[in-house]
Amino acid sequence: MQFLEKIFQSINSQVLPSACIVCERYQQHSICAHCLQSLNINGLFNYECCYQCGITLNALELKERRCEQCNLHPPYFDKTYCLDSYEGILQNAVHQLKYQKRLTYAHGLASVWNHIFSKQLINIRANHLLPVPISTQKLSTRGFNQSWEIARRMTCNPSIQKLPHALKRHHHAFQQVGGGLAARHLAIAGVFYIDDHFTEALRGQSIIIFDDVMTSGATLNEIARVLKDNGASHITNWVLLRTAKIPHV
Repeated sequence: MQFLEKIFQSINSQVLPSACIVCERYQQHSICAHCLQSLNINGLFNYECCYQCGITLNALELKERRCEQCNLHPPYFDKTYCLDSYEGILQNAVHQLKYQKRLTYAHGLASVWNHIFSKQLINIRANHLLPVPISTQKLSTRGFNQSWEIARRMTCNPSIQKLPHALKRHHHAFQQVGGGLAARHLAIAGVFYIDDHFTEALRGQSIIIFDDVMTSGATLNEIARVLKDNGASHITNWVLLRTAKIPHV
């Protein structure tokens, strides 16, 4: 299936015009040269960010390369790479994918990630890449997991095995919007679990978790907690968009 998809995408790139996922102008590639240049100049990855949670640092935090929040309340994950801020030029593309169900944007977003990050991250040592899961109820409603649709198209070291079904999520009716960081951590507790078929395979492993948007970090922290409680050795987050800081209380 992936082989046929690559052939189809190759034919599309040569024969059919494509709309830029940012400015929506028609041209050959999924993001035009102007928008890609803008992202290369203004993207969050250009800024001094906390190595652990990916948030931008203030002047007093630069020496340790770690934000005050991570110093006071160390998360379970070990490192975070973020492409851009949530307020940046890719926000609409993510919304088109998640809420308008336009799957072609997953290809475009992955292409942007590959263009900017593939060389930088190709030598990262890890055993597995897992997308943040959605519940079966949400999956049946949306029809796809947006994090997996992007992650499956991302270029990474061939030694890294992508496991879309290793992590599972219980369905909770709450919406994780608003409230402080502490409230978000409490709301997400116990939501994620590892499929029994993968428990031993993940033990002692270095794992990459991919998410389209990182807000408070509560979701990724809970996933990291579950994985480390089950024996995972190291957790790295790969994140498309990162929001600004949220107060702890």
